[in-house]
Amino acid sequence: MKAAVNTRYGGPDAVEVRDVPRPVAGPRDVLVRVIASTVSRTDREALRAHPFFARVFTGLLRPRRTILGMDFAGEVEAVGAQVTSFKPGDRVFGLTPGGYGGHAEFLVMPEAGAIAAMPEGLPFAEAVVCEGAHYADTYLRAFGLRPGHTILIYGSSGAIGAAAVQLAKSYGATVTAVTDTRHLALATSLGADRVVDYTAEDFTNLGPQFDFVLDAVGKAGYLRCRPLLKPGGTFSAADLGPWGQNIYALLWHEATRSKKVIFPIPKSTKEFVETMRVHLEKGHFRAVIDRRYPLEQIQDAYRYVETGQKTGIVVIDVASLPDLT
Repeated sequence: MKAAVNTRYGGPDAVEVRDVPRPVAGPRDVLVRVIASTVSRTDREALRAHPFFARVFTGLLRPRRTILGMDFAGEVEAVGAQVTSFKPGDRVFGLTPGGYGGHAEFLVMPEAGAIAAMPEGLPFAEAVVCEGAHYADTYLRAFGLRPGHTILIYGSSGAIGAAAVQLAKSYGATVTAVTDTRHLALATSLGADRVVDYTAEDFTNLGPQFDFVLDAVGKAGYLRCRPLLKPGGTFSAADLGPWGQNIYALLWHEATRSKKVIFPIPKSTKEFVETMRVHLEKGHFRAVIDRRYPLEQIQDAYRYVETGQKTGIVVIDVASLPDLT
């Protein structure tokens, strides 16, 4: 089978599309023929082993696992003898085990893993939305977000931010989205109650009116966002922030037990993917697709993601069959 393989750490040039052995499903596994995947910020950081201490888990000198790709959508090719939830031909989507394996023509998923049936009629390219939503939902659940709460989401046009706006509205919160001029209409279309253009005004002057602030791109940082929080409000971010300040803020607030800064650890589960299936089915969540690339051009996809300017998701069309996209 064809797969995008990286046998070394580095930039986009470290990825090569080559032939590799097709995986074999065990008795409780599902073999998925992958139609679509994504190149995400998570993939980019795994490719470069950023931050460096990640190599403790991924391999010190070279990657232990060489096929990246968190999101997948495709068709069930075969099932193990003990599988009862899926059958060949089923359309499925979800998150790969440990975030590896989606950039290949075939993928083995545990039946009990983060895999679910796709909503009927949904195109495969519009089903690879779980990576950003997975992070966003982790933050929102850790906040304890519910109706009546106010939340500010900084960076609402990326995969995490766009997902966070939609999911926060599904929780019943009042959402203020902060983005740049070209994405104002997008944030409004996703359901934001208020949209702020950070290129035209200083969003930190909004004052302490928010129960929660989520820096969905990790560029604003806790120190800048702190004035936005109500007494007892909570901040979280999708990255370390300028000069790693979010980590220092986390350690300080953990030591003082104030819980004003949290960094929940995302964990992909079948329950989460099933929840996303319902959101997609009911029209409460939609994919925001920036660009699409065939698997053979995955290096170009990585180069684009590395610009930090993507809107929503960058889709990889692993299969080139026009009737399946």
